[in-house]
Amino acid sequence: MADDENEDQKEYRWETGYEKTWEAIKDDEDGLLDGAIAEIIQKAKRQRLAQKTKQNRLGMMRHLYVIVDCSESMSVPDLKPTRLRCTIKLLEQFIEEFFDQNPISQLGIIALKAKRAEKVTELTGTSRVHLKALESLINVSLTSEPSLQNGLDLALKTLKVVPSHASREIVVIMGSLTTCDPVDINLTIDELKKEGIRCSVISLSAEIHVARYLTQQTLGTFGAVLDDAHFRDQLMSQVDPPPAAKTQHNSLIRMGFPHTKNEVEGKDAPLSMCMCHIENLEEPSVLCTTGHHCPQCNSKYCELPVECQSCGLTLVSAPHLARSYHHLIPVPNFEEVTLDSMPTVSSDYNGGVKECYACAKVLTFVADKSIFKCGFCQQFFCIDCDAFIHETLHACVGCNTIPGVDGLVYQQTTKPTSEDPR
Repeated sequence: MADDENEDQKEYRWETGYEKTWEAIKDDEDGLLDGAIAEIIQKAKRQRLAQKTKQNRLGMMRHLYVIVDCSESMSVPDLKPTRLRCTIKLLEQFIEEFFDQNPISQLGIIALKAKRAEKVTELTGTSRVHLKALESLINVSLTSEPSLQNGLDLALKTLKVVPSHASREIVVIMGSLTTCDPVDINLTIDELKKEGIRCSVISLSAEIHVARYLTQQTLGTFGAVLDDAHFRDQLMSQVDPPPAAKTQHNSLIRMGFPHTKNEVEGKDAPLSMCMCHIENLEEPSVLCTTGHHCPQCNSKYCELPVECQSCGLTLVSAPHLARSYHHLIPVPNFEEVTLDSMPTVSSDYNGGVKECYACAKVLTFVADKSIFKCGFCQQFFCIDCDAFIHETLHACVGCNTIPGVDGLVYQQTTKPTSEDPR
């Protein structure tokens, strides 16, 4: 009996005793086991970057719904501390990055609770609303099973009325291996396919046939996460706008560029309230003289971009449109080369030092098995700077800092290929 009690008190190593125990186990002379996961993530990033160079029509004005599983399976601690808390933490980063890279887009959140679907936030372009709503999901009770069909139907009702020139998307974060649906889910999938709504699924447990079928029919992506780092990579891959659907039409979009009234006939601007907080009880609108005024109806708003509540005009600023421009003409992929082909920067230490041009990190044969070379400025970069340039900076450091090299040369001319008739 005493032995049985001692065994019950011991916790399994895969539960909470250790975190990532494989980091201490060496696979071979190349390094740790986590290097295999890092290599998978890096290959996926390089593949996505290669797809960006293709001349595709992109959906720049996106309407995206994120469906979060809040069933009992989200309490599993394989992602620390639990699947739900890890998901909420990564969603906060995703929302900030999404609106930074897609400032004229809108996002909404749907939660799957006890076989029902509940809309947490409506489609809006204000990140503050979504971040505050995610805090309420931390203490939600995780019970029963999710209903994938109810979540898709709820998102479908809103996305069906979105204008045809906008990109309509759904991202499902699924932790359960089962779904409890009221009717045949194939009917909903056929409707999503008919409407041209792109659905992607990120599974936190294993590959699910119905989720894979959903993504195949709607031209979305499917991924099963390996760990929290892989989960973050799968989620951040949804930040970039996807190729425009065939059902997406071209049309002129009316937008307004708000103005700020600092003075009125030599006097200070009058006190007024902003429209975006006038009905918010938690953050009520306050009287102030500053704000962005709609050029059509003169309504005032405290932040941009936003859709005017009075006349429905989309209010943006010039930097918001310029920030969406880099998706259309991305930085070309760098050539992957070995460290042997890189010339030395300084010969004062051990016969020469090889440094990354961007971060000036000393490159070694052990840590830097492959480096990357820009085809225009001929400079070499480490793997971290290569990812930062293509995913965040969207401009080559060498092309924009070296005298005599046009920083925007890759936007005007590209190297001819064998298929290029020129």
